[in-house]
Parts: sequence; structure tokens; C-alpha cells
Amino acid sequence: MKDSVTAAQQTQPAQRSTRDLARAAVSGWLGTAMEFMDFQLYSLAAAIVFDKIFFPDVSPAIGLIAAMATYGVGYVARLAGAVYFGRMGDRIGRKKVLYLTILLMGASTTLIGALPTYATIGILAPVLLVVLRLVQGFGAGAEIAGATVLLAEYAPVRRRGLISSLVSLGTNSGTLAASGLWAILLAVLSEEQLLSWGWRLPFLLSFALMLFAVWLRRGLKESPVFEERPDVVDGVALAKDEVETAIMTADEREGGVLAAGIRQRKGKAFFLALGLRFGQAGNSGLVQTFLVGYIASNLAVGRSVPTDAILYGSLLGFATVPVIGLLGDRFGRRVVYLVLTALTVVIAFPVMLLITSGSTPGVMLGMVLGLNVGVLGLFSLESVTMAELFGSRTRFTQLALAKEIGGILATAIGPVLAATLTAVTGSWWPIAAMLVVYSLITFVSALLAPETRGRDLVRLEDAV
Repeated sequence: MKDSVTAAQQTQPAQRSTRDLARAAVSGWLGTAMEFMDFQLYSLAAAIVFDKIFFPDVSPAIGLIAAMATYGVGYVARLAGAVYFGRMGDRIGRKKVLYLTILLMGASTTLIGALPTYATIGILAPVLLVVLRLVQGFGAGAEIAGATVLLAEYAPVRRRGLISSLVSLGTNSGTLAASGLWAILLAVLSEEQLLSWGWRLPFLLSFALMLFAVWLRRGLKESPVFEERPDVVDGVALAKDEVETAIMTADEREGGVLAAGIRQRKGKAFFLALGLRFGQAGNSGLVQTFLVGYIASNLAVGRSVPTDAILYGSLLGFATVPVIGLLGDRFGRRVVYLVLTALTVVIAFPVMLLITSGSTPGVMLGMVLGLNVGVLGLFSLESVTMAELFGSRTRFTQLALAKEIGGILATAIGPVLAATLTAVTGSWWPIAAMLVVYSLITFVSALLAPETRGRDLVRLEDAV
């Protein structure tokens, strides 16, 4: 055992070429783009048509709540996927897990487009919708975490924030693609065409993207950080009892490195990461999901206005995401987090005033600001900071759990809570208040977190 561990520790650092880095970057970007395209396709469909297709026998308000609930159900499956695939990724490597998750997501999304409706098979239609949503969520539960870990572990330390932000750019690309498809459908199809067959097209078209992503990941090399981990032997992480045995037989330096990773008391880094996740996840559920349906149902503007606003906001995000990544590399993660969350708190009520003004320019401007400041900017920072907070032995699992628990508590529950509160109060102010609360949670978490810029990602222990 000692010889195996010592050999693993003395192995030369894993070398990756610029081409390898580029392939990893494109793979991470594309997989995350596909995940968010799938989920944005679903969330937009839930906000625009699913209440009529799968829940037609209830009032519009209850139908919207039911459609949002099916959207939220996927986050329960995401948590299960985070546990299952996260542990697998920490044990056998990042690459193999990312290959499996892309297959699950792509297959389930395509099948949603082939579902019969409530008018055809009755209650079985929404039941099947929930089943596919659960499968989709199970695969997606580790996709963005795996892509985040892979890119952070591939990136040169001085440009880690910029390169890791490509994961966020993938979310932006997926949102843009989904919003663009829905914008086209809403512009060219009548209500009858959209409800009868048009809603299926975006889901069926995602099959082609899945095939390309699977092909790309077949040639992807493993993360160099995973290969350099002192507890990995022959491509598989040692179990805890094996590491404990190795510690007793290793010299002082080798034993100290291993002990730091498995004997550290866990929890602080996880809860800080969960708090950092809250602002982005909660704001995303409100801006990208709930407000689309709220605007379409409650404001006297064209039905394509909210989807067009997400489209324009996503386009601007192609500048916002890398700029925030660069700022994080230049000034550190904490200070940029504090500025962005404070700014979101300040603009929350003005943004909602713009959105509810009833004017198309006001809706557009409010949605674009909310998306870029309160969602995409925070996501860019989240991609690198959460990876740096965790040690390499449990990085995949802890990051995936922090993302998905945050998603359940904020993104999944948020739209349902917002729909309920706005229905009860008859006003928009609960939406602004929720934006403020979510952002303040992240502000406090960033204030308490250590600065992680430049941290050695091979280290087994967490940053705190």
C-alpha cells in the first residue's frame, strides 16, 4: 500500500496541451449549455403552454402553480443525481461521469417532446411528464458540477476565473438557444399551432446537440488535478480505511498530506458554498422562470416580450460573464461577490418597477438588468469560487450537493412561492423582496468566506 501511494505522490504533474484545455473548455461549455437549454426549454414551456397542455381542467392561476411545481420536481431528482454521480466522480474521475450525465439529460429531454397530452391520455400525461422531468434532473444533478470541477482543475491558476466562467457562458448559451427557439415559435405560430404541435419542436431538436456532445466527450482526457491527487492509485481513489493505513506507514510529509484531506472536519466550506449559491439560484428561478409567466399572464404586453427580454439579456451575458471572471482573477473572488450582491439589493425594487410599468422598453430593461447583475454575474463567480473552496478528494460531491440543495431551496421553491405570494397579495412587491433576501444571503456568505483566488486545487482538504 505504501509503495502504491508513494508512487502516486511522486508521479510527475499531469501534462495537458493547449488543445486538451480547449477540448475540455468546449466540452464543459457545451454540456452546460445543453443542460441549461433543456431546463430553460422546460421552464419556458411550463410558464407558457404546459398549464394548458397538461393541466387544462383548472383555473389559470392554479394551472401556472401546477406547471411550476412540475418544474420544481426535477430539483429533487437533481439532488439524488448529485449524490450518486458526485461520489462516483470523486472516486473514478470526472470524465466518465460527464459522459453518463449528458446521455441521461439528452434522452429524457427528447422524449418530453414526444409525450402525449392530457387531451389524449388524461392524467397519465402529467404523470409521464413528471417521470421524464425526474430522469432529466437525475442526470443534470452532476452535469454542471462536473463541468465546473473539470474546467477549474484544467485551468492555469492566473486565468482560472476566466476559464471557469465558460461554464457560466454555457448556461448563458443554453438560455439563449432555448429563449431564441421559443421566441421564434411565439412569433411565427398561432396559439392553436403552438398548443397542438409547435411546443414539441425545441425538445426534439435537442437530440442533435446531444449526439455532438457525446462525441466530443469520448476524446476528453481526465482532469490533471484528479490524476495528481495523492490518494488516487491507478485511476481510482483509495477508500478511507486504505488511506488511514497508508498514513500509518508513510513518512511525515506524505502522511500529513493524506491526513489533511480525510481528517479535516467538514461543514464550513459547504455551508459557505451553499450561501454563495443561494443568490444566483434564487434570482435565476425568479427572473428566468417565474417572471416570464407572470409577465405573460398579468401585464398588458405582447406574449413574446418576456422571452425576447431573456434573449437580449443572454446576448449581453456573453460580455458580462467573462468580464466578471477577469475581475475575479484581478481583484479576488470576495470583493467582486460583495459588489454584485450589494448592487442586486439596490436595484431589486427599481427593476420590478420597470418590469411592471406596462411598457415594453421597461420590461426589457428590467429583465436584462436582473438577468445580468443578479444571475449571470454571480454565476460567473460561483463557477470558480465553489471549486476553490473544496478539497480535491470530495470536491465533486460537495460542489454538486451545494448547487443542488441551493437549487431546491431557492430555484425550485422560489417560483412556486412567488406565484403563491403574488396571487395572495395581488402585487409584485414579494418578487422584489425575494430578490433582496436571496442576494443578502450571498452577500453575508461572501463576507464570511476566505479569499480562494490562486489556491492549489490538488490539496485534499477544504479551504476552511
